[in-house]
Amino acid sequence: MSDSQTIETPQGRTLAYHLTEGRGPCVVFLGGLKSDMEGTKALFLEDWARKEGRAFLRFDYSGHGQSSGTFEQGCIGDWAEDTAAAVASLTSGPIVPVGSSMGGWQALLLARAQPDIIAGLVTIAAAPDFTEDGWWAGFTGDQKRELKDEGQVALPSDYMEPYIVTQRMIEDGRNQLVLRTPLDLPFPVRFLQGTADTAVSVATAVQLLDHATGPDMQLKLVKDADHRFSDGPCLGLIVDALDEVLAISD
Repeated sequence: MSDSQTIETPQGRTLAYHLTEGRGPCVVFLGGLKSDMEGTKALFLEDWARKEGRAFLRFDYSGHGQSSGTFEQGCIGDWAEDTAAAVASLTSGPIVPVGSSMGGWQALLLARAQPDIIAGLVTIAAAPDFTEDGWWAGFTGDQKRELKDEGQVALPSDYMEPYIVTQRMIEDGRNQLVLRTPLDLPFPVRFLQGTADTAVSVATAVQLLDHATGPDMQLKLVKDADHRFSDGPCLGLIVDALDEVLAISD
């Protein structure tokens, strides 16, 4: 496999990426929190795109994978800036973001900011507003005091080592919320969600579906699928969703 390349963002961060040339719209994979562009879904979709002759971009947010910085330095707004910079620098014409977990939130932020560049959207266990509705809402009084006094708190994860949640992460997240104000998605949208997901609930997926507006929006619930959504059948469902969206936008 070829080595990754890098770009510099307007904010001075260095982002590592892999770009597969092909026809548009370019599919852009947006990974989850503390994930990187070497994950199962990203590599599977890159292989699919190469076979289809489709343009495809995967990259690491700052503080993730091969990009500069540390996770604890970052926040949702930083990674939204990274996403916008990667798309502006490395793609031309319309794109189809595929957002996984936190990447689903990033895809929604991008779609809200630049709807004209979006030809369609696919999310996998999208986690919009989780810093407020998940983390902050679930903090105990002791955790809130620790966050205020120490500037950070460690949270356990079912899928990896504990998350270090910083005060900046929480405060910035409140500036990025997408479920409190109108969210129009004027292109084909497919939301995918597993019923056995312990990180993002089915209720969150339904809330997103109910809240967003658009002419062609569907939610597919997959019984017993977990948050990773990366076994063979689930990967096939991601491609099916992409095929539906691209058939409309091509």
